[in-house]
Amino acid sequence: MIKYAILGFGVVGGGLAEVMADQSEKLSAAAGQPLALGHILVRHDYPDSPWRSYMTQDFSVIENDPEVAVVAEVIGGVGAAYDYSRRAILAGKSVVSSNKQLVAVHGAELAALAREHGVSYLFEGSVGGGIPLLRPLCRCLSANRIDEVYGIVNGTTNYILTAMDAQGQDFAQALKKAQELGYAEADPTADVEGIDACRKTAILADLSFGWNVDPDAIPTTGITKVAPADLELARALGYTVKLLGRAARTENGCCAFVEPHLVPLGHILASVNGVMNACAVRGSAVGEVVFCGPGAGAHPTASAVAADIADAVRHMADPMVPDLGRPGGKLAPAEELPSPWYVRAEADPEAVKALFPEAEPVYGTSRECGFITRPMPRRELETLAAAVGGRAFWRVLA
Repeated sequence: MIKYAILGFGVVGGGLAEVMADQSEKLSAAAGQPLALGHILVRHDYPDSPWRSYMTQDFSVIENDPEVAVVAEVIGGVGAAYDYSRRAILAGKSVVSSNKQLVAVHGAELAALAREHGVSYLFEGSVGGGIPLLRPLCRCLSANRIDEVYGIVNGTTNYILTAMDAQGQDFAQALKKAQELGYAEADPTADVEGIDACRKTAILADLSFGWNVDPDAIPTTGITKVAPADLELARALGYTVKLLGRAARTENGCCAFVEPHLVPLGHILASVNGVMNACAVRGSAVGEVVFCGPGAGAHPTASAVAADIADAVRHMADPMVPDLGRPGGKLAPAEELPSPWYVRAEADPEAVKALFPEAEPVYGTSRECGFITRPMPRRELETLAAAVGGRAFWRVLA
């Protein structure tokens, strides 16, 4: 029998305890031997919890327990989570995590430490919640040169944009509803400003292109400036608006960024609504494949973490450590990547046509028009858009 420990008893930690108990027989079979809960690290007491007898507030109890072979870190952040993950690896224990911030910032370091100490470091639940994504990217698509990975990787912003599009709400109204439903935190900054999506995009870039990318170097724009007029004009043009994280192979290296995009209504990502996530991968041999499903939540994320626990146990003799890339990865400037653009402007059709002869402007309920440009770098777009009174512009997924 192999024991595992859970660090944290929030939404994911509680869900993980439930999933491990509910699917104990199946997970033990996947692990190749019986699995048993050893400890749950908590910050305060849970006197009514059915797992009360497993709880401890002292990490050293877990660190020094020779029967615990796998530690599941579901705390979040990069403070205690980093310290405990590092100490667990140094103690000869495999670590699995759903912590996208920790993996994006310190994942390469922890992976190297895990290789050095002969244990696994797995983090399937850090991107896409319950969607099987990272393991297929690393293993099932290993015969491909990955050229681009992009998608909807934050359910909160996708819910808000869906509500704005379908119900005509403005950003503040949609955010308030998301908070009432528990889809958005009281402080939604990490979601609506694109920070959460940025961390996940960094992990996808690391795994896809072999260079470890600093998430702070990824240009990131959230959804706070997307207006109802943008949704109305986008639909009139045959598009919808989605916040996308993108990482692409270019002649100058990896290019990664997070920002709102116009997505054609016929594209599969356009139909991914509410809190769902979806990620597309373009490979040299397979073409384009799309992974879609619940990107967050107690049980979806816990299902990925539970599978990592089973894999870590099964591979104790041959540890699993995904390659998060070599250090020092530099990003190609996103502003130099040519793209078609959507522009919202207060201009008449003649003025638009003079600078954008390819454009077919449409008008909504306001006096503003919307149109799609030819592919061009951002700097050129900004100059031309300013000349026609451009009020907003977003990339178009081509």
